[in-house]
Parts: sequence; structure tokens; C-alpha cells
Amino acid sequence: MSIGGCFRGRSSGVVLSVGVGPMYRRRFCLKLPAAVKINSWRGWIMSKVSLPRHVHRITSRGREYFYYQEGRGTPQAGERIRLPDDPQTPEFWNAVRQAQGTFGPTPTDTIGALIDAYECSWPSLQRKLSEGTKSQYRRNLKPIRKAWGDLPARELRPKHVDALIRKIGLEKPGAANNALDALKAMVAWANGPVDLLSHDPTHGVKRFEEGKGHLPWTDEQLEYAEKVFTGALRRFFFLSRYTGQRISDTVRLNPNDQDDGGFSLPRKKTGVKPWCPIFPELEAEMATWERRPGPYLLQDEGKSKGKPFSTNQMWKAFDRERKKHPILEGAVPHGLRANAVIRLRVDGYSALQISDMVGMSVEMVEHYCRHADRKTSGQTILREYREQKNEQIVKHWKNGKQE
Repeated sequence: MSIGGCFRGRSSGVVLSVGVGPMYRRRFCLKLPAAVKINSWRGWIMSKVSLPRHVHRITSRGREYFYYQEGRGTPQAGERIRLPDDPQTPEFWNAVRQAQGTFGPTPTDTIGALIDAYECSWPSLQRKLSEGTKSQYRRNLKPIRKAWGDLPARELRPKHVDALIRKIGLEKPGAANNALDALKAMVAWANGPVDLLSHDPTHGVKRFEEGKGHLPWTDEQLEYAEKVFTGALRRFFFLSRYTGQRISDTVRLNPNDQDDGGFSLPRKKTGVKPWCPIFPELEAEMATWERRPGPYLLQDEGKSKGKPFSTNQMWKAFDRERKKHPILEGAVPHGLRANAVIRLRVDGYSALQISDMVGMSVEMVEHYCRHADRKTSGQTILREYREQKNEQIVKHWKNGKQE
């Protein structure tokens, strides 16, 4: 008998798939407060197991023994219960369940169990998820769990999903879109090789219309910030404006990330490693900076003076400065990302080239640049129209005709 995999969820449980040979397989849930990590290769366990809470490993005379005991080493220590010797067998986990006081079958085909299984699968996905994406998925799957956590996953239909997304979207269309995106990601995984679903309950469910998103800074705001900002905030402004990176990546930039006239740093959110040119405007500004090891952005006041910024700390520093200057109302750091891609687009670079330089998807580049593209198209049409009219006037004049 072998354990074929592990599904870790919240503190409520772990779903294990067990069976004898490839033809027989069952799934059941163990109530484990801590994560259980089981690595498999060709169906066989190849690595150690991280034990759940209250389970202790004791080595005596070269042999390992396992016990379950709550409050070990305290005056409130509970009964010491001997467990099977091999934590890689179903018998071991059955004994853990009994020691925890969990008896009887636990449903494993519910929406809640499916969410747990999806979250446990993240470390083994071919396309790795960043910690930020994982956090967003957990948060955005909460309304799904709250609505249908104990209901069978096989009975969820598009009409149910559509009703919930519409309900959330009445007040928070952005949150509704995020919940739908997270659910779609989970459903795509469940319908894949893991074969936990055989239908798509999100099919045909529409997202709410996108808002304007983060607006680029106006020319007046850019000019004002360049004149007024000083210290770390000025560095942040120039790095963001001319590299188009997210705050989480800008605060990590340091001299070691320079690569032959550009910056090359894996994105914290996506893992993508673009190569972003250091444009002359940024290069001239960087020439005035003090040369020192570590990130370009270090805090210059308070108890954390001299320490690197976290994303949240940089946000707060910017917000404090923004409140001092009414002209910056509505400006957000992410808007500088929009400014960067629009500038590159106006200079004639394609969406694909900009994507490679900034590390942004082609679709998002096109979204940010849509207004700039429309303006450029309109100006091109106007210029061509004027040129045609001038040619007609010249021809008529040469022919001695007047209109």
C-alpha cells in the first residue's frame, strides 16, 4: 500500500490519496493542524514527512518512534499515544486521526476540499505562483468557500457562479472579477491531470467591465514631482518612471542588477526576468546618487533609517508626501508604470518590445497605451489629411484653377 499524493488546505485537514497498485485508489481527509509535505516520484515516497502538531519523533538506539501527545513538556501534558513506526503509511495517519479524536468518514468532494487541494498543489505546479499571487488567490477564494464550502463540487453550475459574482459585483465589481479569476484558475487545475472535476462551472460567466485602472500621471504632476521630490522618494520616482517596475520590484533594485546598460531582475510577482534599458534621463539622475552597496532605496528618517524599504513602507512614504501637495491628488505609484509604457509606445516601440522591457503582459501594455494609440492614430490621420489638402491646393494653383 502506498500514498500517492497530498492535498494540504487550511488547518482543517489534509486529503491523502491511497491505494494498492494503480487500479485501486481512495481519498480521505485527515484532521491535521499543520502542513504535511509528501514528495513523490513515480508514485513512491522519496522524502521525509513534516509531522503534524503534537506528533513527536523520538530516536532511540538507532530506531525512530512516533508518539502523539498534546502539551508535551508542560504541566498540562496529555496522554502519550504510541503511533505506527512509518509515517508514510495510511495506518500511521489513521492512528493520528484517532488520537486527535476524529472518527468516521470526512467528505472530500466538496468545494471547500477542492480549494484545500488546489492550495496544496501550488508548490508542485509547473508554472510557479508568486507569494503575492497565492495570497490573492486565498483571499479571493474566501467568498467561494463561504458560499459553497460544504456543497458537492460536482453539482456547482455556471448559474450558481453567475449569481454569486453578480451579487458581489453589485457593490464591488473589482472584487467580483478577482473572485471569478481565482475560481477559473482553480477549475482549470481541477479539470487537468488531477481529474478532480469533469465540468467547468465558470463557463460563460462574464466579468464586470474593467474600470480605467491606474491612471498615468499628468505632465504637470510629473514636472512638479521632479522639481519637489528629494532623497529616497526622488530616487523612487525616477526608477519607477523610467523602468516601469512595480513597487515591490523597484524597492529591490540595486547596482548588482545592472546588466550591460540595463536592469535585469526577476519580478517578485511573476518571476519573469525582463531586461529594462537604463534610459539617458535615468542614467543622468543616477550619476548624482551616492555609490553604496545594497538597494538604491534606503529609508532616510525614523527608527528604520538606513534600512531598505518594504513595499508597504514605500507606499506610506509616498502617501505622506502626496498629502502635502494638492497637485498630486489622485497620483499613485502604479500610475508611473503606465507613464513608462505609454512613453515607450509613443517613441514607436511595439507592445511586444515594451512587454520584454517592462515585464508586463502584452495585453496590459495595450490596455495602458490604448489612449496614446488613439491619439497617435488621430494625429496621423489629421497630418495625412492636411498633406492631401495641401497637394490638392498646389495642383490647382499650378493649373491656374481656384476654388
